[in-house]
Amino acid sequence: MDVYRPQPQTTTLGRVNLRAVMQEVYLWMTIGLLISAAVAITFAATGLTVALAPVLMIAMFAQIGLVWYLAARIMKMDAQRATRVFLLYAALNGATLSFVFFWADLSDVYLALFATGAMFAAMSIIGYTTSIDLTRMGGFLFMALIGLIVASVINIFFASETLYWLVTYAGVLIFVALTAYDTQWIKRSAQQMEIQGVPNEAALVRRVAIMGALKLYLDFINLFIYILRILAGSRD
Repeated sequence: MDVYRPQPQTTTLGRVNLRAVMQEVYLWMTIGLLISAAVAITFAATGLTVALAPVLMIAMFAQIGLVWYLAARIMKMDAQRATRVFLLYAALNGATLSFVFFWADLSDVYLALFATGAMFAAMSIIGYTTSIDLTRMGGFLFMALIGLIVASVINIFFASETLYWLVTYAGVLIFVALTAYDTQWIKRSAQQMEIQGVPNEAALVRRVAIMGALKLYLDFINLFIYILRILAGSRD
């Protein structure tokens, strides 16, 4: 059992500011995406995806556990541990993502990455700059996400093409909205810390940044997968 032991922290002069937190969020999100991409390409190119296919199927469940663990424990962890868990998750997710190279053309993967990057950037900017309070969307988006998961599981057994496409397009819409929502959530969390005059401790900023990076990383990855499904399906 992990026991939290407070670590000595170095306090930087000043207090937490919005810019510092947002910079770290996007930095760690980008690092996570690069690790996932590198692992996915390595597994697909070396044949590890095929060789370890049964293990990777099980690893998908381990990923869910890591996400819940990180989300629940992050503010009680020391910053370095939180970072390691996030990077471990990104690597594990990269291994399972290597399957996309076997059901989608490489050109579709590139196009999906471009489309995902453009949509993600646009919605993240909207979430950061809008004066509209997006917190009202939280409950709706959570229920929509649960519905998406339930519908996906049901379709494993029924294999309905209609339900498949409903889930796919709904997934794009949901994660586009979540990108804006999560960006605003991160911004407001950082602003609240700034208003409260929280000391600019590197460890605290890192923990908050890792939590934000995880949210946006998941938004990006899921948006990419649903867009890729649309592109790959259009060629059938």
